[in-house]
Amino acid sequence: MQDRISQLAGEGTPFLVISNFEADTILIYTQEELQKEDIEFSFLPTPPLEATPLTRKPISFKQYKIGFDQIIEHIKAGDTYLLNYTCSTPIETPLTLKQIYQKAHAKFKLRFKDQFVCFSPERFIKIEGQTISTYPMKGTIDAALENAQEQILANDKEMAEHIMVVDLLRNDLGIVAHNIKVEKFRYIDHLFTGDKTLLQVSSKITGKLSADWRDDFGPILRALLPAGSISGTPKKSTVSIIKAVEQHRRGFFTGIFGYFDGKNFDSAVMIRFIEKQKDRLIYKSGGGITLDSCAEDEYQEMIDKIYIP
Repeated sequence: MQDRISQLAGEGTPFLVISNFEADTILIYTQEELQKEDIEFSFLPTPPLEATPLTRKPISFKQYKIGFDQIIEHIKAGDTYLLNYTCSTPIETPLTLKQIYQKAHAKFKLRFKDQFVCFSPERFIKIEGQTISTYPMKGTIDAALENAQEQILANDKEMAEHIMVVDLLRNDLGIVAHNIKVEKFRYIDHLFTGDKTLLQVSSKITGKLSADWRDDFGPILRALLPAGSISGTPKKSTVSIIKAVEQHRRGFFTGIFGYFDGKNFDSAVMIRFIEKQKDRLIYKSGGGITLDSCAEDEYQEMIDKIYIP
């Protein structure tokens, strides 16, 4: 798959790429191939429509805390410093996956057949010319809280978590690019969840690729996977812990999808994700865990992220 990605990019042939979390399943579709598939995607912000009815049935706090406590023990042992812990939540909605895709308001959207839909606020990487950029998102708060922006930016735990993921992604970009810079550090995005607005803290990191990056795009993309913002640091050991402690398989959740237009590339992390499992819908969500994390707060954040924007 890496060879085909490099070949298509080197030829200037547009294509869509979809990778699961562990990057052991990578799907590639040219424009001609997409015409034969039941796949929809968008990289343009869509206007908000009416709120979508959604009933959540999350796991109990007791179940959640089993994995949380295991992660804290791994952190104390030095096996990980930041781990993105995720869970599956059955949901009920009168909408089909196609209708959810049509109604969802998001920067990045993907519907893959009748298997899953994603409406992500988080870019993975963007390449324009020789400049590669990534935009880690870490830190969320209800905008309705008093002094919400000041609270989230002053929170020591959120600051530490954000610094760790920025450092991780600086190092990731350093594998494939040079002249790495943090151009914006901890700025605020607004996320509209349907019943509330969340403030999300983001940063922007850039680097420079070689002039012939398209000819080596397959290995470049693979070197950056899985996305650091939804795995953790150090990445290799943290991914192993994720597989051991999480009570579900992520599959394509927290993977990435991206589009090469013939010259440049844009992509998103597959968060805000609904998967069809037999006759029911499963929403997968989570958040970053550090030594200073509070289990009750992290459990609530996992639930707060279950929405259709």
